[in-house]
Formats: sequence, C-alpha cells, structure tokens
Amino acid sequence: MKTKQFILASALACMCMGSIAQETETKPEGKAIIQTFGNFHSGFSDKKDDRGFELERSYVGYQYKMNENLEFKSVMDIGKSSAVGDYQRLAYIKNAQFTWKKNHLTVNGGLIGTTQFNTQEKFWGYRYIYKSFQDQYKFGSSADLGLSASYSVTDWFSADAIIVNGEGYKKVQINDGLLYGLGATFTPVKGLTLRLYGGINETTVDSLKNTTNASVFVGYKTDVFAVGAEYSMNNNAGFIDGNNQSGVSVFGKVALGKITEMYVRYDQLASKDDWNIVKDEAAMLIGAQFKLGKYMKIAPNFRMTMPKADGADNTYMAFVNYYFAL
Repeated sequence: MKTKQFILASALACMCMGSIAQETETKPEGKAIIQTFGNFHSGFSDKKDDRGFELERSYVGYQYKMNENLEFKSVMDIGKSSAVGDYQRLAYIKNAQFTWKKNHLTVNGGLIGTTQFNTQEKFWGYRYIYKSFQDQYKFGSSADLGLSASYSVTDWFSADAIIVNGEGYKKVQINDGLLYGLGATFTPVKGLTLRLYGGINETTVDSLKNTTNASVFVGYKTDVFAVGAEYSMNNNAGFIDGNNQSGVSVFGKVALGKITEMYVRYDQLASKDDWNIVKDEAAMLIGAQFKLGKYMKIAPNFRMTMPKADGADNTYMAFVNYYFAL
C-alpha cells in the first residue's frame, strides 16, 4: 500500500514539474493577501454575560504569479485555539503551495486548500460570519499537506482528486495513514451547481477504524439571490468504530441593492445512537451584510442554537461581524 501511495504522489508531482519546465515565461506579478475577521457579540438569558469584542482570525500572505500557468501562494493564519486561553493567539501556516494550470488541468501541491467542502464554502460566501457546515462541525480540515488535481471534462462537468496527510494544517504528520478524496462537480445550466464528494482517512492503528466522509450539495445562484442545500456524513469520527454523524445545512441569500444582502441558514447535526448527544444540535442564523466600500464588510446577525440533549436550554446570541481585506 505504501509503495502504491508513493508512486501515485510521485507521478502527480513529475507530471506537473515536467510541464512547468515547458512553459513560456511571461511578466511575473504578485499581490499581498491581508484578511481580518472580527465581531462584537452579546448573549441573552443564560448567555447574557457572554459579550464583548472578539478578533477571530487574521490571514497574512503573498501570492505570486510566475506566468499564465504557474503561481505560488503562502498564507499565515493567526487565530484563537481551544487548546489555550482565549487571550492568546496562535499562528499557523495555512497555505504554502504552488498551483499549475494547463488547458483543462489544474494541479496544486504543498500545504493546499482541501476539496471536501470548498465548493459549499464559496457558495455560502459568508465564511467570516459563520463557517460552512462541515467546517463548523469538524467533519474535515480546510487545508492539508499533499497534492490535488482537477480536470474539466466538459463545460458542465469536472472531476477532482486529492491525497493529503489527513491531519489538517495545525498538526505535523503523526500517523502513516493518508486521506484520499474524489469529487465531481456538475453545472448543467447557468447558475446551478451539483457537487458530490467521497473520502477516506486512513488509520494505521489496528484497534481503530478508517474515517469516511461523503456529501452531496446542490446550489442555485443568480445576480439577485442564491440558495443551497447540503447533506453530509462522517463515519467512524475520530477513527472510533460506530461514531457516525450526519447533518444537513440549508441556506439562502438575496441582494437588496448594490451594498446590502440578507441571508438565512439552518443546520442540523445528529449522531448515531446519540453517541455525541452533548454536541448534537440544530442551529439557525439570520442577518444582513453591508459593503462599506471596497475593503470592508459589516454583518449584524442573530443566532439560535437548539441542543438535542435532554434538559439543555436553547441559546440566543446577537453578533455584529466585520471583515476587512486587501
């Protein structure tokens, strides 16, 4: 198995490097990447003491385009961690990758963005307000170390594959197992997107089980509105046999002018035989976004969380999120 993995990774890398050497040089150009997420929030009832200003995350990096086919990107992620006190911030390398494009083929290598929920995240469009479903409930990581490739078979169908360490971008490779994923994206008519994905994250420990993930997403977008729905499964979560999870996420948004949008979203997470009942929940979010010029967005919103555990009370929070980017 390890030999096959090495051959596959080597073949992808050699294919890309060999083609890069044949490219015609054009004028290089680069740009800085600066993004900041933050909020002011206040709870109600039992959460009334949970209020204040919060700096959630900052991205700082640089993207450099060598020619029409090859570019490099490096991004530092500075954010909070559940492993340390809230007053501390940790810095991680989020991306350190190359991207090579030729005709219908795109290859990424290094510390790359993963393909598991990238389509859903872009369609949702409000990452700075609330993560997409699989990211929010930790069905997978948004970045990892490895290789990915996508190919546009037709104007309406593309396929992609990814092979990465499977431990995300905040950890070094500890185990020998890898994560493999296959995806397919269909755009049969203008504005309509159908996305299918399946992946397996290996474990090398005999007493544990491989984690598998599958999802289907359907979205429709116009210049005025967008709607989307996702169903996701995460089996053997944490490599524990039978720790199966599933959930749905439905959202919609509508433009009310050049600077204003309204959005609403509903999520529901469930676990098999209630093994994760303390975290199983339904959640709803409704709010607006205002674009304050070219670089700034502000988004007031109201959130309600409905835990499934017996005796757990619903929570209500008001947020004003902001986003700054260059």
